[in-house]
Amino acid sequence: MPKTPYSKMADIYDDLYAFKKYRKEADRVTALIRRYGRSGDFKLLDVACGTGLHLERLARTFEVEGLDLDPKMLSAARKRLPNVPFHKADFRHFQLGRQFDAVTCLFSSIGYARTIAQLNRALLAMGRHLKPGGVLVLEPWIDPLKFEHGRVSALTAEGKDRTIVRVTRGLKKGRISRLEFHYTIATKDGVKYFRDNHELALFTDGEYRAAMIGANLKVRTHPEGFMGRGLYVATKRWK
Repeated sequence: MPKTPYSKMADIYDDLYAFKKYRKEADRVTALIRRYGRSGDFKLLDVACGTGLHLERLARTFEVEGLDLDPKMLSAARKRLPNVPFHKADFRHFQLGRQFDAVTCLFSSIGYARTIAQLNRALLAMGRHLKPGGVLVLEPWIDPLKFEHGRVSALTAEGKDRTIVRVTRGLKKGRISRLEFHYTIATKDGVKYFRDNHELALFTDGEYRAAMIGANLKVRTHPEGFMGRGLYVATKRWK
């Protein structure tokens, strides 16, 4: 099974991010698509869909599909939403052969496009899958000037059967952010530890905008976003 940045943490992902307000975020995404969308239908593709927690809410309004590269994350999403089509593909060069009224790429997944060239390819792929008048909702990763080199943080998730603690150390080298994750998982059977590293590119606002304009999208920004990183809402032009 091929490894992706989430292969090691797929089994604990939902517990770890239980604090996220998926319903509220999905409602906001829905409102933005309704406000700016002009394609006339309700078909939505969630790119880098993870375990399907956003899609679970979006499926109440849209006819949804999901796309992700990690087999374990897709397995969890299929269990959550057995009637939803899911696609295993790389968001930088996927081709499903059809278009949607909305494409979403949330929770800063776009940072895994490691270079400007990859960012451009990813946005071109998303743009190709939008109908004219369709809407892209993109949540960016952290701006290069706002990323704190050496910052350490901790996240704890407590459930019925286990407690998970993740300590994160963030490092910056050039335009790449490196997140060193240290996991401790405690259950009645004992305690285990593992570590994992993720690398995400630090793109500027101008680079995001240029990639979307290059994909024939009209770009709007919503600075508040979901987690203080802002939000892009872009509509595909008719010509």
